[in-house]
Amino acid sequence: MILTLLSLVIFFDNLQAQNNTVFPDSIWLKHDTAEKVGFDSKKIKEIDRYIIDSLNTTGLVVIVDGKILFDYGNIKELSYIASCRKSILSMMYGKYVENKIINLDNTLKDIGFDDINGLLPIEKKATIRNLITAKSGIFHPASNDGSDNKNNPGRGSVEPGTYFLYNNWDFNAAGAIFEQQTNLNIYNAFEKDIAIPIQMQDFEREKQEKSGNTKKSKHLAYHFWFSTRDMARLGLLMLNMGNWNGEQVIPKDWVQLTTSIVTPTNKMNSYWCKNGNYAYGYMWWIWEKYTNPDLEGAYLATGAYGQYILVIPKLNMVIAHKTKSDYKRQTSIFSFENLVYRILNSKLQ
Repeated sequence: MILTLLSLVIFFDNLQAQNNTVFPDSIWLKHDTAEKVGFDSKKIKEIDRYIIDSLNTTGLVVIVDGKILFDYGNIKELSYIASCRKSILSMMYGKYVENKIINLDNTLKDIGFDDINGLLPIEKKATIRNLITAKSGIFHPASNDGSDNKNNPGRGSVEPGTYFLYNNWDFNAAGAIFEQQTNLNIYNAFEKDIAIPIQMQDFEREKQEKSGNTKKSKHLAYHFWFSTRDMARLGLLMLNMGNWNGEQVIPKDWVQLTTSIVTPTNKMNSYWCKNGNYAYGYMWWIWEKYTNPDLEGAYLATGAYGQYILVIPKLNMVIAHKTKSDYKRQTSIFSFENLVYRILNSKLQ
């Protein structure tokens, strides 16, 4: 009886949350006033001034209940999203894991996966799951920069699944494995599986391209160029557990799994991870250390220069942030956190 009542409570909670969310079609809707959704419009204007004076933001979209609370900059411009690509790939995996086309517990040996000069026998024991949680134990050079090489303990030194290292080889290999196992081009699959169902306004297939040094690794980085408002759509899709206006675009169980903690900060190996605020899931960062209770359960995609997609379930909120990399400026994670706290502090008391 208690379980039945609990199930009903969860059902009605989910129903109410879904009813509060408006899904944009080809155009985002905006809230008439910030006050209608519990925010102070005067404080939001102060945030606008803070961005101008203190940050290098080129695009910002803040979504509450599926509508824009406020935005800043050029939110339709396409630009490089850097390592946010990894969280996007995580989203893409869900459908193919659910239908058993990808088996996360297959090892690299099982699927015949290798790289330049060969992987070591111990490295071939790594599973696909190990790769997408950054615990493969494979320290082969990546085709692109951005890895935590200072904390690389050396090839063959650890068992797969035992050591967290933010290594682009894992993530690039995960992209190559996606293509190998599905027989699909990663960009074509993204367009069909996600961009079209959620009506991304600015997605251009021809802008998407891989890059990297094939002398280091044959597995290239699968970079994406998105607009800020389309990044917000991706966050809204995650916020609603993979559901977009009644269509289950990503399996709900997959969203729950990928945004749960696999490696907490106290189990990380590098100083910057261990002393940061974020645990790691399946290519998503989970906000583990916070001073505002609204951030409980929040998770984010992050990328170099200042690319962020932050999902805050407690407030039914998404924050998408861009700093265009072409300008060679950046908005650090610490600056972004300050911005987030200012947004949260603009709630009506």
